Amino acid sequence: MFDIGASELLVLVIVAIVVIGPKDLPMALRTAGRWVAKMRRVSNHFKSGIETMIREAEMEEMERKWKEQNERIMRETAAQEAAAEAQGQTVAAAEDQNDPFPNPLPSDAPPSAADPVMIGPMPPEEKTARPEAPLP
Repeated sequence: MFDIGASELLVLVIVAIVVIGPKDLPMALRTAGRWVAKMRRVSNHFKSGIETMIREAEMEEMERKWKEQNERIMRETAAQEAAAEAQGQTVAAAEDQNDPFPNPLPSDAPPSAADPVMIGPMPPEEKTARPEAPLP
């Protein structure tokens, strides 16, 4: 950040020893360290506040888009319902015409034994050679 080389650091240390004195130098370094830590805490708090504001702005933008999309879908659905009622169909029948994967069975029909049931392979019966202990 400041790009301090070894020679500049040596000059700073010599000036600090001459100005502050070797006796008070540890206390001065401790105080400087506390100030640096305090500055870091303040900057991290500021940075987290800015990030929170950015996230909130992004969430508001997403909510606005979702609201617009929801309103568009509701308008389209209302238009489809109105068109279906004008043609004398029920809403469910109109939706069935647009369904890419229609259900072959009526919804009120109970499943029968002739209906195919998709299950995985049955595991083979395992016979163990463990002797059974007598029950007490």
